[in-house]
Amino acid sequence: MLIASNRTATVTMADIALQLLLVFAMTLPMLILYATSTLGLLLSADLKFETASLGYLIMSSFGLAAVLSLYVGRVVDCLGSRQALLILFTAVAMAFSVITVATGFYGLMFAAALCGIAQALSNPVTNLLIAQQIPPRKKAWVIGLKQSGVQFAALIAGLLLPVIAFRFGWRTAFAGIVPVALLFALVTGFIIPRQSAITHYSWSISRPNVLLRWLMAIQFCVAVSLSAFVTFLPAFATQQGMALLWADMLIAVFGVMGMLSRILLTPIGAKLKDESSLLFVLIAVAACAMLVTLQTDARSHWYLWIGAAGMGFTAVATNAIAMSMLIRDSGFGAVTVTSSYVSAAFFSGFALGPPLYAAITGYSGNPQLSWGVLVAVLSIACTMTLALASVRRQRSRTAVQ
Repeated sequence: MLIASNRTATVTMADIALQLLLVFAMTLPMLILYATSTLGLLLSADLKFETASLGYLIMSSFGLAAVLSLYVGRVVDCLGSRQALLILFTAVAMAFSVITVATGFYGLMFAAALCGIAQALSNPVTNLLIAQQIPPRKKAWVIGLKQSGVQFAALIAGLLLPVIAFRFGWRTAFAGIVPVALLFALVTGFIIPRQSAITHYSWSISRPNVLLRWLMAIQFCVAVSLSAFVTFLPAFATQQGMALLWADMLIAVFGVMGMLSRILLTPIGAKLKDESSLLFVLIAVAACAMLVTLQTDARSHWYLWIGAAGMGFTAVATNAIAMSMLIRDSGFGAVTVTSSYVSAAFFSGFALGPPLYAAITGYSGNPQLSWGVLVAVLSIACTMTLALASVRRQRSRTAVQ
């Protein structure tokens, strides 16, 4: 009995370690986005660049991630999950090390691009680990848990990093990420087994099927709105008279709601015959949340809190549900390759959103117009979910016949 009990405890600790690894493999690469949002005003003041240029930091990171994502699924298949995770955590450690010694905007851009390597690896390698090591009955829950790691990054950036930055300086806040990334690289070496490398593999890019193309388009549109919202929400809040520390707390609220949504909604989506209907509802509510944000003025900051919570609970969950669809439905294609394609679309949207917002605001001089464009993009994504649902129904009917 004692031996059986000890074995159960060992398995349980191994499961916990693996799940923590999955969460932080998603958390650490995404910290560049949320840390840029919460500490961006401090960075721009100290390094003497315009706040609007923050959008180009995000573009350099997610733009590279989008390009790499076209091939990174095959890289993960060739290297194996252990080597891919080691590269991911090492890239994060290098990126945040560069930020701590950066003397200008271009140093920050280089660091952000390094994070793009880790971002490209994050979904394919974590999805592969789930497909290989997580029992079917637990897959949906673990997907939601690991995808919540992205919003855990928002929580860290909204609560912890500003406190460190205001007391010790923004360089110290960024430097604190480096040992965490190195620690998880060490954990990877201990708990993920070595795998034989694949020596013969095709590097040609296969064309995504119609199901995958619709899902990619949906994720692209959501990411455009989501990245611009997160990047410029604190700056928009301070323009409405909110103190910077409270403006950063908006990102923390966004992060908490995003974590809850991914953990709670992903298993719900997995129980549905077609998750497309859930995507429609979530994106529609996200558009409404952004419309609420538009109503903010100096006397009504509570609109900002509703907008941050609403976007966190809805738009954020769509990526976790999309990843769950890829793992559950082989009709999209091989999981590492399809994860890479959807990640490429999502990262492309993330790269485009902030500079698009900055360009529209700079041209018109009216941030309200930029928010309106983001709402329109979400509305387009809503329409696309209906098209995805239609294609899946047609495939189901064809399979039955």
